[in-house]
Amino acid sequence: MEVILKQDIEKLGYENDTVKVKDGYARNYLIPQRMAILANATNKKVLAEVQRQKSFKEDKLRNEAQTTAKLLEKVSLTIGAKAGTSGKIFGSVNAIQIADALAEKGYEIDRKRIVVDGDSIKELGEYTAKVNLYKDIKGEVKFEVVAE
Repeated sequence: MEVILKQDIEKLGYENDTVKVKDGYARNYLIPQRMAILANATNKKVLAEVQRQKSFKEDKLRNEAQTTAKLLEKVSLTIGAKAGTSGKIFGSVNAIQIADALAEKGYEIDRKRIVVDGDSIKELGEYTAKVNLYKDIKGEVKFEVVAE
């Protein structure tokens, strides 16, 4: 069954994408949760009109994301955490602390867009985090976890 997505769904597609999914998944989950609509002729025409109107906005957002990605590669963050003598952190460093550190540097990035390898950092050292800025544009942020 073909459906038009109404929001970004991880590992399936982005908003306004037409994707083919199993009938039960569409009928029992996507459509009742208002995450998608059936891709019939009428909805496809509406989608074409919406996409035509959004193309200018998308170009602007894509350019901003590419600029932000280039700027983020130059940024180096230092995140302080309480640590023991062996270098292990009490607790962990995750996307929330990285988002806060980026906000201090002047980059307002949603914490949900930051991906840390292994979900959290539990030792001191240097790491990189990926930032999903736009559909296919990803930036990298280098950060160092130091003892407070």
